[in-house]
Order: sequence, then C-alpha cells, then structure tokens
Amino acid sequence: MKLFLPTFIILTILLSSCSSIYMPNVPNTPMLTTKGEIAAGGHVSLKGNFNFNTAYAVTNNFAVMFNGGFMNNESRKKDTENNTIEAGAGYFTTFGPDKNRVIEVYGGVGSGKSVRLVRDFDANEVLTNTDNQSANYDKKFIQVNYSSLKKDNINLFGVKFGLNYGTALRMSFVKTNDFFINGTQQQNEDNIFFEPVFFTRMILSDQLQLQYTSGGNFGLKNRKFLNAGHSVFSIGAVINIGRAKK
Repeated sequence: MKLFLPTFIILTILLSSCSSIYMPNVPNTPMLTTKGEIAAGGHVSLKGNFNFNTAYAVTNNFAVMFNGGFMNNESRKKDTENNTIEAGAGYFTTFGPDKNRVIEVYGGVGSGKSVRLVRDFDANEVLTNTDNQSANYDKKFIQVNYSSLKKDNINLFGVKFGLNYGTALRMSFVKTNDFFINGTQQQNEDNIFFEPVFFTRMILSDQLQLQYTSGGNFGLKNRKFLNAGHSVFSIGAVINIGRAKK
C-alpha cells in the first residue's frame, strides 16, 4: 500500500461539489484480533471535521463499536455545522499463515444533523441570496474491513517505523427527516452511498499508531441535496489496548 492517493480518489476530491447536507465520517477500522481488545481513535480533516471511533472485542470473533463526528466550519460562501453518531456490531477474524491478516464485517445504525448557511454573490461580489438549510437524517450502514498486521518499514529522519495498512468498503443508507430551507419544510430525500476508504498506519509503539485515511463518497441515486458532496481525507491516531502479542 502506497502513501499517496489513488487516482480515482484524487478525482473524487477535485470533482466534489461539497454541496451535500450529508457528510460521511471516517469508518471505524479497529483491526481487532482477540477477546478483550479495545481500539480507540481520533481523526480530523483539513476542513475541521473531527471524528472519534471506539470498538471492543466482546469475544474472539464478536465486537461492538461506537462512532461519532462533528464539524463547525465557517467561510465566506458557506457555514457548515454537522454532527453524527453511530453504533454497530459485527464479526472479526484473523487468517493467513502468521494470522497477520484481519477481516471485519460490521453493521449498524446512526443519526445526524446538518445545518448550513449558503450565500450567493453576483459578479460584483454583492450578496444576492442566503439559504438557511437544516436537516436531520437517519442512517444504516454495513462495511467490510480488510487490514494487514504485517509490518512494512519506512525510514523517516533516519528512524525506522513499521507500517500497517488496509481498506474499508462501506454502504450507507441515508434518509432525511425534518428538512427545512429558510424555515419552510422540504420534501425528504434518501440515498445510498458507497464509501470506500484506504488507510495507512505508522507504528509508534505496540499501542499507538498514526493513521492517514483517504477515500471517496459515491451516491447511487440522483438527489439535489442528499448527494455525494464530501470525501474522506483525514489524519489521526489510533490506540489498541489488550492485543495479544505474537
């Protein structure tokens, strides 16, 4: 796994209209391996979208997770506030000759709220219109994670660091409720989002890793407001506690 963005992810970011009232969070990729293990992570994007993920291995193959995110970004043309929360559960297992590959399958539910203030300007940069958009939305999701505990090495400032990597393929089923524009209730929208992400982790210790995540957001239905307007691009840190040493 390379440290650069795949071509189609770059195109997704560049072509993104950023007009959607739905903002995807960083999928939880805990890389659990054994009963009693706890994974917790925090991530932030360049636009200030903060995400936190937690997971706990209840048994050697069953885990529960809890995720959340919030964003409060202000700019000349648009102010955005977004909050999400998720809960889920699923199956994990290791495989391979050295048991250093991890497959995880999770499903869950969530909800979110998006508030946006969108401003339009004419050719002379005079404000012509302001839209106040507010919507609550519910979501269901299913995702499959594949990751590798095999350590590749990178030299950074003369110091060797191990690298882990993986991918998460996620489907999110989202539907708005209580959707308003300038105080007037609008027709609710629904969409199905395909959200593939790729991540690389730099190992600082047995418990702590830095994580770089990049990914896309593709809407499978044509919608005006609930569309694929945001990509996933973040940096963060992940802690794994209770992992059995090989």
